[in-house]
Amino acid sequence: MKRDDPVNVLGGPLAPCSHEPLTGFFRDGSCNTCAEDAGSHTVCAVMTDEFLAYSKYLGNDLSTPRPEFGFSGLKAGDRWCLCAARFMQAHDEGVSPRIMLEACHVNALRVVPLALLKARSVPKGGC
Repeated sequence: MKRDDPVNVLGGPLAPCSHEPLTGFFRDGSCNTCAEDAGSHTVCAVMTDEFLAYSKYLGNDLSTPRPEFGFSGLKAGDRWCLCAARFMQAHDEGVSPRIMLEACHVNALRVVPLALLKARSVPKGGC
């Protein structure tokens, strides 16, 4: 799989999203992507209890540990590379999490408007 260039939505270098827990389509800590990433895991989101409950309700349980896959489960405050379409869906339902703008891959803009990403972004250095 050939990775797309690691560029963020602002045109700069893609910042890491999370190494603990380890996230990303490639499980490299960043929201890197490629043509095979059908879900476009390109939005670096800061998890909230509300979003985690919403995701579980939709059938994607991110909070329950799955030790057989080396996954300890997410909790509020954890960062995770979300699918761009799921972020938009959560936004439309009023439960979108905050995001780390510099850690969102430029390909997220194929689905999510930059103005929305900026509106949902955490101030630099914050969570």
